[in-house]
Amino acid sequence: MKDKNAYLLLQLFWTFMKISPVTFGGGFVMMPLMKKEVVEKKKWIKDEEIVDSFALAQSAPGSVAVNSAAFVGYRIAGVKGALAATVGMMIPTFFIVIILSLLFLTVRNNHFVEAAFKGIRPAVVALIVYAALTTVRSSITDKSTLTVMISAVILLIFFHMHPILLIAAGILSGIAITKIKASKADSRLARTQAEEGR
Repeated sequence: MKDKNAYLLLQLFWTFMKISPVTFGGGFVMMPLMKKEVVEKKKWIKDEEIVDSFALAQSAPGSVAVNSAAFVGYRIAGVKGALAATVGMMIPTFFIVIILSLLFLTVRNNHFVEAAFKGIRPAVVALIVYAALTTVRSSITDKSTLTVMISAVILLIFFHMHPILLIAAGILSGIAITKIKASKADSRLARTQAEEGR
């Protein structure tokens, strides 16, 4: 049993260590890669749980990539899993940042480096769009969730609502929608039972 747990922790560490160096552009870029590794290949968790982990990662302070690694790791193997995933996520980027910091002054005016970044930026946008579409498919399940999404987009674009307030509004909306649906379901059940009683 201990060997099995140790192997799972090692797999978590290695999986996030592989994901980390290729996530140019931040945590959202990581989502398609994490989904492929954790959901499709390893089948550790479901697609909806990846979306939930990113929602929680955005709500918590700190990096979305590190937070989501911690949440997914915890979901799979508890506190030890969270530590394994987080350390796996942080080690490659830590060394990459140090190396890039040392090299930055010598390569910042290099034409090849500038050209590389011009290519990386639109590729990152494509990955973020893909992550957004994946999230939409998992999160928008009915008219109420579609309404919440449209309302959130309007509040962000036109009213520049603070993200924390938007997340709080989303939480309250989710609770309210769930209660309304439960109340309607109870009313329908009561009507059905009353009709059967006649």
